[in-house]
Amino acid sequence: MAIPTPVPDDKFSFGLWTVAYPGRDPFGEPTRGTMDPVHALEKLAELGAYGVNFHDDDLIPFGSSDSERTAIIERWKKGLASTGLAVTTATTNLFSHPVFKDGGFTSNDRDVRRFAITKVMRNLDLAAELGATTYVCWGGREGAESGAAKDVQAALQRYKEAFDVLGEYVVDQGYDIRFAIEPKPNEPRGDILLPTIGHALAFIEMLERPESVGVNPEIGHEEMAGVNAAHGYAQAMWQGKLFHIDLNGQTGPRYDQDFRFGAGNARGAFWVVDTLLQGGYDGPIHFDFKTPRTEDEDGVWVAAAACMTNYLILREKSRAFRADPEVQEALEAARLPELAVPTLADGEGWRELRAEADPDVEALGARGAAFEQLDQLALEHLYGVR
Repeated sequence: MAIPTPVPDDKFSFGLWTVAYPGRDPFGEPTRGTMDPVHALEKLAELGAYGVNFHDDDLIPFGSSDSERTAIIERWKKGLASTGLAVTTATTNLFSHPVFKDGGFTSNDRDVRRFAITKVMRNLDLAAELGATTYVCWGGREGAESGAAKDVQAALQRYKEAFDVLGEYVVDQGYDIRFAIEPKPNEPRGDILLPTIGHALAFIEMLERPESVGVNPEIGHEEMAGVNAAHGYAQAMWQGKLFHIDLNGQTGPRYDQDFRFGAGNARGAFWVVDTLLQGGYDGPIHFDFKTPRTEDEDGVWVAAAACMTNYLILREKSRAFRADPEVQEALEAARLPELAVPTLADGEGWRELRAEADPDVEALGARGAAFEQLDQLALEHLYGVR
């Protein structure tokens, strides 16, 4: 199979923090130097990327003066113009500075909560100026290690309050921006609020403007929780809430490994790509990975290119799988088309269903599902032997 070359039409995007990750971890100092944000733009454009996104502090160091901020933004704009990269999303760092040690929107300290909301508003201004239409919200410090330290119901009310205020701000400012919550079960907090896609979807329905808030699921975060990432993506699409995606690699419920996409759980990655294609997702394909600290800068660009290459490989494999005549037969044998047929016919209700004679349940129980053949065909496509 010839591997396609990434092009901007593929809508691949990267977070500035991903390629600029210096290799620091809780047990070791950085192994790579600080990366110039404009250099990152230039390299991503060379690789065929479409877009980039950033935390406010990735681009503008915390505590910068207004003049320093203006100079940085103007240089960034020139870099975007010269490379042709789009700013697909933006987000705010509410987790690095010590002020956010107990969270931003749900900190017990009211002064911290007020500062967190204003910090987001300021970066929303920049996001709108740069053309971003999605604003990702990851509550990495919104949680607790001690049950007594956090009144969860009160914290969720404060979380809602923050989204309601920010939603009002976006409307009043006339910005074309919607929010996407990024769930994660743990790390850096012991337990993070809104830990999975399902929690986030339920929370959104409590907001004043639920139509303007969706989810930004990350494969690694869902697999850290021990759940099926592809199923979560499918539910988000079913509810019209898959506003953005983060793709990377993970090997089960460990720490957040952030491998390049396609590494780790390759089978899970295949089904995520297949789910996105079958569901008609047409937004940016964003990679939230970190190059291991064993690599120098050359390794960073190898990993970034590999994220795109692996997606394109899996995209081709998914298309080949769906077009395979044997797969079509196996889908019929597994009764997949039947699942799309409503259980009740037009005009039927519970009365008609209740009046119907029971089927031969023994015969139904003996009927094979034919799933093994279907799954084996998928594996053979993934393994490259079909």
